[in-house]
Amino acid sequence: MAASMRVRRLVAGAATTGLLAGGAALGLSGTAAAAPAATTSATVLAGDHHDRCEWKHGHWAKKWVKGHWEKKVHWTKTWHKGHHDKHGKWHHGFWDYDRHHKWVYVHGHWHHFWVKGHWDCHHK
Repeated sequence: MAASMRVRRLVAGAATTGLLAGGAALGLSGTAAAAPAATTSATVLAGDHHDRCEWKHGHWAKKWVKGHWEKKVHWTKTWHKGHHDKHGKWHHGFWDYDRHHKWVYVHGHWHHFWVKGHWDCHHK
């Protein structure tokens, strides 16, 4: 059985090698047949857009934002003192945080933001 397994592997390897060699030969003949026809220089220049594009690195930019009304969260912090209840048990004091929204006027200001790197392609 070991000999038949070796023979099977040998046959499978030979078949794979033949298929790979045949596929490579077929691929090369297809590439030669599909070669593009000679083009004029005007066609090449019109179709090439790489000379119009340039890489812009990421950078910080700023934009003026005029004054406006904005709804902001307002926190109220209140201290509740400790006390004895009617059974004589002591309850410790604690801070209570209440959150509510409040309309606030925000004056005009510069807003800084990050612009990611990108390709800038312009028409000539």
